[in-house]
Amino acid sequence: MTAFSTIEDLRAACLALPDGDADAAREASARQATLTKPPGSLGRLEEAAVLLARWQGHARPRLDNVHVLVFAGSHGVTARGVSAFPAEVTAQMVANFSAGGAAINQLAAQAGATLTVTPLDIDRPTEDFTQAPAMSERDFLAAVQAGHDAVPANADLVALGEMGIGNTTAAAAVAAGLFGGQGADWVGRGTGVDDAGLARKAGVVDTALSRHAAILADPLATLRCLGGRELAAMFGAALAARQRRIPVLLDGFVCGAAVAPLARLSEIGLAHAIAGHVSAEPGHRKLLAALDLAPLLDLDMRLGEASGACLAINILRGALACHNDMATFAEAGVSDG
Repeated sequence: MTAFSTIEDLRAACLALPDGDADAAREASARQATLTKPPGSLGRLEEAAVLLARWQGHARPRLDNVHVLVFAGSHGVTARGVSAFPAEVTAQMVANFSAGGAAINQLAAQAGATLTVTPLDIDRPTEDFTQAPAMSERDFLAAVQAGHDAVPANADLVALGEMGIGNTTAAAAVAAGLFGGQGADWVGRGTGVDDAGLARKAGVVDTALSRHAAILADPLATLRCLGGRELAAMFGAALAARQRRIPVLLDGFVCGAAVAPLARLSEIGLAHAIAGHVSAEPGHRKLLAALDLAPLLDLDMRLGEASGACLAINILRGALACHNDMATFAEAGVSDG
């Protein structure tokens, strides 16, 4: 199992990403052309089937072993009044996950996926990143490693999500650090802050960007200084999935910001990723455009917890049901023109 002792170890791993299986993708595309439908008539379902084939290495990919990984972290920046909920809700929601009472528990079960929730030192918040880096190098690498280690080697698909009061502020700061702009360009209402709270969030992000301006050219330093443990863990999980050639289904704005450094470090860094949905957080649509990812669903959701990604598992199951089980023109005795 890969261990990251230094930031440079991690950086080297991010710059040595394996490609998918081009032969499996070609075979999958060729099969699509023989199925009993007009070419391209299933639209993005066809594209999804080919992407899964590329990363699973099989012309007929499967979703027998799907894992939903949710990471939870606490944020020191909540002291700045950036959330409508108090910081202790993070630990309370982790307990709710364990009891099976959250939305993601229901959605994962409905999608036929295994849910794993990993709390990351939730009794020890990150630093307030307007005053200091959110995480030391040691804490950052530990969180990345936790996410990396959480990915099962035999998974057919991994869906990523999070829980952490204050983390939409962290996500906005990371997105602004990676792609430019000011706080007002990236913040949203998160847990439901009012106009004054939205203005506070924008100001907090601007203060953080100013304080950490010297490191913003480095995507890993940006994630360390402006993110949180759950963001670092999702980044580590996305990296592990890529190293093991496992396709990844991304959730909302926080998840997208967490994995964005992979795309900033390598043009093909997120080639194995599918955007499950676009959230109601206004920065998410802008972030997906920057990452060149088109979401499968647009349901005005902003819960997090991998909820949107989990719903998209069902879309991928439909894509593979058609891809694997439809008859070909020859099998059905239908003229293909």
